[in-house]
Amino acid sequence: MAKGILGTKLGMTQVFNDAGKLVPVTVVQCEPNVVLQKKTIETDGYDAVKVGFKDKREALVSKPLKGQFKNANTTPKRYIKEIAGKELSNFEVGQEIKVNIFNEGEAVDVTGTSKGKGFQGVIKRHNQHRGPMSHGSHYHRLPGSMGSIDPNHVRPGKNLPGHMGFETVTIQNLEIVKVDIQENLLLVKGNVPGPRKGLVVIKNAVKHDKELAPLNPEDFVVVEAPEPVEEAPVEEAAPAEEAPAEEAPAEEAAPAEEAPAEEAAPAEEAAPAEEAPAEEAAPAEEAPAEEAAPAEEAPAEEAVPAEEAPAEDATAKEENEETPSSDEAKDDSSDEEKK
Repeated sequence: MAKGILGTKLGMTQVFNDAGKLVPVTVVQCEPNVVLQKKTIETDGYDAVKVGFKDKREALVSKPLKGQFKNANTTPKRYIKEIAGKELSNFEVGQEIKVNIFNEGEAVDVTGTSKGKGFQGVIKRHNQHRGPMSHGSHYHRLPGSMGSIDPNHVRPGKNLPGHMGFETVTIQNLEIVKVDIQENLLLVKGNVPGPRKGLVVIKNAVKHDKELAPLNPEDFVVVEAPEPVEEAPVEEAAPAEEAPAEEAPAEEAAPAEEAPAEEAAPAEEAAPAEEAPAEEAAPAEEAPAEEAAPAEEAPAEEAVPAEEAPAEDATAKEENEETPSSDEAKDDSSDEEKK
């Protein structure tokens, strides 16, 4: 009967067409619809496809529906609808139906649930006129006469107050202005029934299109754009090239310098190990090394004062030689007086 897709109404905006005219459009977001079940004339008596739209938590799904989602190998869906007709019969269970099944300029019928208005009177609900508002009228916004007394009941179809809105409404012959495959958006000319974030069903127009041939799913496979794929490696490659240039040599040089230091340590330890047997033939190699150290230090400490003592005596002798004795000083003074 028709090809169709489920979507969510986002709101209205306006765009300029190729002729430069301003066109009011309704934006409908149609995420990929997953085929949950196929119905055929042989098994069910009619051709249809059951599709699911919008994910929801698994805790909110009943066990029978979990089985359907498991067979389709998909996550639980919030909205499930049947789209009758052979146009989507070639789509297999688990495949996705996207917005590219529609073309720009194509006529569609949009079905949705109108906004609820609550309990309203006949003036707002049925566009009736009010009575005179002057004093003494006693008839202002009432529903009016119920009819003749003959049937003794209210005739069916009488316009009376009641619940208004929240009804299934279909607007026919709307035009698709733009198809955005990347964002999964359809721009439909004119208004669409329902509030924002409300569910809508978009089908090809019944009054315009003929019977369509079954669609080939391979014709609607979306190939990812190469631009995002090229940008991602460029961002990741930049830090990868900088890291080896700055850090790699530093990491390799550190162990290269430390390695000889570690090797030199055992070489230094080996020296006392060889001297130890010359002084004392002890069975342990480390023990002589510890004993040898104080043996060498002890004479060094005693030798220092031994060397310092002569140094002090020599300085005293020099001072004595330089300073003349008292007798010599007296002789010198007497010689000067004689002169």
